[in-house]
Amino acid sequence: MRTFIILGIFTMNIHLLSAQKLVPTDFMFRSMAVGNTDSTVNNMRSNVITEIILKDDLQTSSTLVWLGTGIGASVIINSDTVEAIPDTSGLANSLSTSSAKTTTNRLPEGGISAMAAGNDGTLFIAFAGSENDIPVGQGFALTSNASAFNATDSTISWTYFNQQIENNDKPYFEFWQFKSEALPITVPHQNVTYDIALSHLDEDTSYAFTASWAGGLRRLKFKNEYNSNGDIIGIIPIKWERVPIPMDNQFKLNTCELTSYDTVPDPYDPPNEMLILKDYYFNPRDPIDGGNHNHKAFSILTYGDTIWVGTANGINRGIFGGYSQTFGYCINWEHYSYPEYNLSGNFVVGLALQMHKGKRVIWAATVNADDPTEQRGVSYTTNDGLSWNTALLGERVYNITAHDSLVFAATANGLWKTEDGINWARYNPARQAIPVPNTAIHSTDEVLANEVYSVAFDSRPYYGDNSIWIGTGDGAAHSYDLDGLNWKIFRAEYDQDEDYAYPNPFSPYTHNVIGGDGYVRFHTNEWSGTFVIDLDVYNFAMEKVFAGSFDRRDASSGALKWNGRDTQGRLVNNGVYFVKLNYPENQSSKPSAHWVKLIVVK
Repeated sequence: MRTFIILGIFTMNIHLLSAQKLVPTDFMFRSMAVGNTDSTVNNMRSNVITEIILKDDLQTSSTLVWLGTGIGASVIINSDTVEAIPDTSGLANSLSTSSAKTTTNRLPEGGISAMAAGNDGTLFIAFAGSENDIPVGQGFALTSNASAFNATDSTISWTYFNQQIENNDKPYFEFWQFKSEALPITVPHQNVTYDIALSHLDEDTSYAFTASWAGGLRRLKFKNEYNSNGDIIGIIPIKWERVPIPMDNQFKLNTCELTSYDTVPDPYDPPNEMLILKDYYFNPRDPIDGGNHNHKAFSILTYGDTIWVGTANGINRGIFGGYSQTFGYCINWEHYSYPEYNLSGNFVVGLALQMHKGKRVIWAATVNADDPTEQRGVSYTTNDGLSWNTALLGERVYNITAHDSLVFAATANGLWKTEDGINWARYNPARQAIPVPNTAIHSTDEVLANEVYSVAFDSRPYYGDNSIWIGTGDGAAHSYDLDGLNWKIFRAEYDQDEDYAYPNPFSPYTHNVIGGDGYVRFHTNEWSGTFVIDLDVYNFAMEKVFAGSFDRRDASSGALKWNGRDTQGRLVNNGVYFVKLNYPENQSSKPSAHWVKLIVVK
């Protein structure tokens, strides 16, 4: 048995985290707020959309779309109404390893790092923040009545759990009825839950699996709580436990056979003995420090008796077995990694299941990890992992979803679609041009971002039977057609009655970059019937450097924006600029000047 030392995971090599840095640190935990985040009009407090969950997809009457954002959760109730779930600081439950819970009608503060939903109204959300640029897990919220959310009654009872850590000095953890040697994870730093999957044991009892990077793979066993009328009123947590997955050098790990265990003295309960997993040690440190990249869990997929887990060292396929009412399921694992199994890269950041004509395809979004020959892209298998194919090589893929013959990939270069895994088509950036009834104008807008972080297929009649949703760093968007010909964009609005520029200060190199240009947006308080808004930009000496106009009669007008370039197409210098927006304030008024100050910092 190994000598045990209590250590937090502070000394992990950061280069692997950097491969995924765009998700946890560059955007997921920050707000795109213009100013006061409490002043939003439509209750989307952040335009950074990292998760899209379509609630009750099998209940065709549902219209709910749950959004995980950089600073909390929002819900699209219907095509016009968006609500934010209230949050609060200081939520805490009792010992994180116990079944104790805190019940609340608020969510914890923080960015949404993962969401998962069941068709029975269950919704599981993970939260994260950062300290000194180190990602920190901020716990979980679980509800059984997410389906009850609506515009008139938005009160939901949540069960809150702390980020799971070990607060004892035992050099092993219990799994099933056995034990495994392990390095305890004693801090929430770099212990952030990046994916969740729900697996139902029976009608009342479920598992929630969490992939928490340095926190490894864990599962919560819970059951529904009923009132005297038989209605589900809450969640009863039963047990949190860590789940062993193969070490880097293991291509198989069986936890369901007694032959996989040794009988050793129990140092904490002498003279009793315990069964401990042979030749196994859970350690998420880097291999140079004696650890395993495969213990850094990042993505999860479950269905039937199968679980897939993506890590920093490939993909793991587990088969549930040996269920007991007392201890739950054990799991037998197969481990696939680059280069042995032709994965595009070993850092697996997303997983998806495709069922088409009775055949199963597993899709994986990968990022290059340690080996310089690895690539970003997509890997997929049609035979449950025996062999793998690759696609979209070189693309930074954040998320994958599939429906029937269609597969969608959300990437740093936009949204892609395929029907065969070989030939891919990329969507144009989302653009809105909705005709306003009985007028000559359009409700125009556009997503000013190349990157698409999340995608979801929607089969519900309310949203057109076959439609798609995307989440970006510039809001959420919905297309009623699968070709993305016209979108409706959902975005936070921070002061309906004011003129302002955002982001401000503005960098044309980093803000709202699309097609090689960065853009600053302008919000106006114009009359709804306004056709044209003239836009003039002046430097600090009041010399005009740019002149343009925005015409809402033109369906291609997009957003009211400026790319930081002068009339000759050159980027302007750093400094303070004054923007004159010329438009009528009401039906009876003439166009008048409205001034906005803008700081440009390249």
